[in-house]
Amino acid sequence: MAQTSGSVRNIRVFRYDPQQGGQGRFDSYALNIQDETTTTILDVLLRIQREQDATLSFRFACRVNMCGSCGMVINGKEGLACKTNVSHIPQGREITIRPLNHFPVIKDLVVDMEPFFKKYEEALPFFEPRDESCEPAIVRPDSRERQDIGMATDCIACGCCVSSCTMCHYHEGYAGPAALNRAFTLLADKRDGLFGERLDRVLASCYNCRTEFNCTEVCPKGISSTRAIKYIQRLALKHVRRHPVPADAGEAAGVPLTSPADEMDRRTFFQRAGVSLVGICLAMGVAGVATTAFVGPSLVRRPRLWVPVISFSSIPVGEVTTVTMRYEVKDGPYTQQIAEPVHISRAFNEIVCFKASCTHLGCIVKWDAQAGRFRCACHGGAFDRNGNVIAGPPPAPLGRYQFRVDSDRLFVEVS
Repeated sequence: MAQTSGSVRNIRVFRYDPQQGGQGRFDSYALNIQDETTTTILDVLLRIQREQDATLSFRFACRVNMCGSCGMVINGKEGLACKTNVSHIPQGREITIRPLNHFPVIKDLVVDMEPFFKKYEEALPFFEPRDESCEPAIVRPDSRERQDIGMATDCIACGCCVSSCTMCHYHEGYAGPAALNRAFTLLADKRDGLFGERLDRVLASCYNCRTEFNCTEVCPKGISSTRAIKYIQRLALKHVRRHPVPADAGEAAGVPLTSPADEMDRRTFFQRAGVSLVGICLAMGVAGVATTAFVGPSLVRRPRLWVPVISFSSIPVGEVTTVTMRYEVKDGPYTQQIAEPVHISRAFNEIVCFKASCTHLGCIVKWDAQAGRFRCACHGGAFDRNGNVIAGPPPAPLGRYQFRVDSDRLFVEVS
């Protein structure tokens, strides 16, 4: 159904003052929000700071889901404030915002990221070439090695995965999903010269993972750190120590590699992981399934479905109407509630359903009725009524949904 304008939402925000100490508290605010589909949680925090409480502290920078600095817990789930729309939270429900878990709180919603980056550095997150070369490497997009790492290189180090991981609470030395995901992208690269050293750094953390998929569920970039961890566990199955590193080690060939004296052999690995040697075949099967199919949005191809959006007869002729469509997506073991705005342009019986995502950086596009154009927050990007670029850096026109009309209901196709 169409978005109702002028709704009042109640927001509870965690507050902590380091000068006062204590456990912190929640303060309540009320905001009148004109359009929930194009108002982000970051917009809400900025309005609270400007209009009601200038002492509220939080981090943000890019506003377009790139820097990761506005990671926080929104209604019990980690996410980016600049990516989470108010419409994602059902109408009438209170909005609760608190800082990320497992991080020291500096003030209000600002956390100390130093422990995160320290563990990230311990995983040797840099590329060290195995061979000297003056020519740039050529890696085909359709090659196996590129497909193996998939979207894992898109990590923006926001910390959401670490906040969602219960094992980060129970194991102080656990490297965490982000560091292990980064190590995976390098272990899978046959050009890297630190295969043995890097595997030794991260292997001890892999048996702390309990395959809960929390990190996969909350990642704003759709990365499955669970898959990365299972990949590293499979390397432990395939490699026996005390031999030179193979030339194709990054491709997980079943040949030996070197290790320091305090190495962990396969028997020790399985004992510490809670898997007996009798169950090796079962463990390999589970790892294979987790690596190829049961890993969440970064790998699984979702089936297409038709979502009912609005009554066709209620769409005003000659105008652009913004509607929020809601549907469920099942990724592996969990179900995710999706709420996305759709811009519907109707000229008599001609309908166009535009995606509300800018083709530059994916930020939300809004319809400006007074100017007769679509606008977005990414460096002045603008589109005309037909979705064509007329200003700013967007590289392509607005995307369009396939649609159909059935019994006076407009349906759009999503995947």
